[in-house]
Amino acid sequence: MVEKAVALRPRSTTPKTLSSLAPLLGLEQHGPDVSVTGVALASAAVQPGDLFVALRGVNRHGSEFWPDARAAGAAAVLTDREGFAALENSSVPILVASNPRALLGAVSAEIYGTRPGSVPTILGVTGTNGKTSTAFLLEAIMRGVGARTALSTTALREVNGESFASTLTTPEAPDTHAMIARAKEEGVTAVAVEISAQALDKNRMDEVICDVAGFTNLSHDHLEDFHTMDAYLDAKAVLFTAERAREAVVCVDTSWGQKLAERVTIPCTTLGRRGMSSAEWMWDIQGVRDGVTTFVLESTHGDRLELVVPLSGDHMVSNAALATLMVIRSGVSLEALGAVGPGTSGIPVFIPGRMERVSGSQGPQVFVDAGRSADAYEHTLTALRALTRGSLIMVCGTSGNRDATKRPIMGRTAAECADVVIITDDDPRREDPTVIREGLLEGARSVPGAQVHEIPNPSDAIRFAVSLAKEGDTILWSGPGSQDYRDIGGVKVPYSARGQAQQALEEAGWGLTA
Repeated sequence: MVEKAVALRPRSTTPKTLSSLAPLLGLEQHGPDVSVTGVALASAAVQPGDLFVALRGVNRHGSEFWPDARAAGAAAVLTDREGFAALENSSVPILVASNPRALLGAVSAEIYGTRPGSVPTILGVTGTNGKTSTAFLLEAIMRGVGARTALSTTALREVNGESFASTLTTPEAPDTHAMIARAKEEGVTAVAVEISAQALDKNRMDEVICDVAGFTNLSHDHLEDFHTMDAYLDAKAVLFTAERAREAVVCVDTSWGQKLAERVTIPCTTLGRRGMSSAEWMWDIQGVRDGVTTFVLESTHGDRLELVVPLSGDHMVSNAALATLMVIRSGVSLEALGAVGPGTSGIPVFIPGRMERVSGSQGPQVFVDAGRSADAYEHTLTALRALTRGSLIMVCGTSGNRDATKRPIMGRTAAECADVVIITDDDPRREDPTVIREGLLEGARSVPGAQVHEIPNPSDAIRFAVSLAKEGDTILWSGPGSQDYRDIGGVKVPYSARGQAQQALEEAGWGLTA
């Protein structure tokens, strides 16, 4: 066994020779036969003994980075024909495939020992909005009933209570399998995973089978990748096949959920809010007090469960109901779930950057959220309206190099649901931020009587919002959530919306201890 001190990988793996991997996976082998103990897609992520995967990128081929990978300790390369042509005369141990990306899951599963059937229970959730929240709720419910857990989301990755940074909604296949292997080592019995449509499209979940896959909803987003809503649903629907999941739980409160449920061929359980749809399981809110919601979940067969969750808003309760039903379908009994019901502290969940309050007990309420779609705006603003005695002020921007057609819709929704809208910059990436703001402003200014301001600098924008607010008002800063950087021109610049909001409150005399 080989010990490795890495960020989120198993502490040890059994070395695999290239000569054993090649015939098993249909790969060509060239050069010396060596053993590998891990997989890395980027030279910066290489650990000693790794198989370095060299793929064609947008501008360069990964084979160009082989010297850096070798210096970091990579033992061999997996690449395509182009990469092989660049490396074949350098005595490098090489595995060759016509489409290496399509084999990343299989290669990683072999090296890390994570073939389906040998891993903990995996609960995967997809949808446009609510994926992160539902994944956090899945982990919290399983932990609440005594399971040892792991979590993979946009905001955070965690194994048995140890936290790791997250850079993608769903990590690349080598990182996903490495995390599952680490979870096995730690005795984890349940893993909650957030799964994006892009991840399914780009093979990131290959050789991972969810015991239960859940669907939250589908709304206008990511059309820069999928072009139409039907194609977007098709990409999500891949998760609900026998190759990806054993069982499905689908929220059918929207027409897209109903369409998905009709086409799913694996065992499928439907969920909806009482009075909104016809589903096998229904949820309904019993009461809300101080941000804590009691809700009931009932089946058409007479099963009934009452639960407590430290969240508010219909959309959050829907996420909690979905997570609960997924846990039930995974085999946890209704009796066991009494551990997070009335008379207890409830589901032990904290969801960073999702309607997260960052203000103190006095002054305006200030929340940060990661929502970057009209649907997310509507649900979050509606939930906050119910908690607000005074005015509702929204600070918002959105990402560059993404679907521009949704921006006017987002701006209009913001202006319809909030009393004041402040358009600012978020993650422009490589797009002109002025153009991004113009899309949001177009929609916001189309609402008669809307109070709309444009303040490009987000730190100035949140300070302006605080200057407008008084006791009883609420400020929502939507977009950055718990993210600790801004992507400007392709460079990740350290930035905390939480920190900026709290500093703005402090400067205005509304500190956390005020």
